[in-house]
Amino acid sequence: MNIADSHKKNQIQVSNTKKPLFFYVNLAKRHMQQHNEVELSALGMAIATVVTIAEILKNNGLVVEKKIMTSTVDMKDESRGRPIQKTKIEILLGKTENFDELMAAAAEEKWRKMATIVAMVVIGGGLWQAPPN
Repeated sequence: MNIADSHKKNQIQVSNTKKPLFFYVNLAKRHMQQHNEVELSALGMAIATVVTIAEILKNNGLVVEKKIMTSTVDMKDESRGRPIQKTKIEILLGKTENFDELMAAAAEEKWRKMATIVAMVVIGGGLWQAPPN
């Protein structure tokens, strides 16, 4: 697989201004379920966000790093109308052996919590009450 290919189905282009961090974490998980690997890419100030996303996924045991590539790209500064260079990072992540098991356990835990909340509402006569301290 050529990491330099643009607009791949398993590529996520990360911005540090458009979406919250965990939007990208969850999107990467969904991409991993479909494609077995995901490429995170970012320019300039968003590079720190991409590294953080990769670290969250790695620290949760979901992915391994397959490749990291850095480069500089030429762009046009829209406000000044002149060419500029931006740093770029691309991180290719692959599923760990227990990715599917971890995702299934997380989904089961989510449903268990939802069932507990529903039971609390039903038992509480339709009104949620904070548990006593």
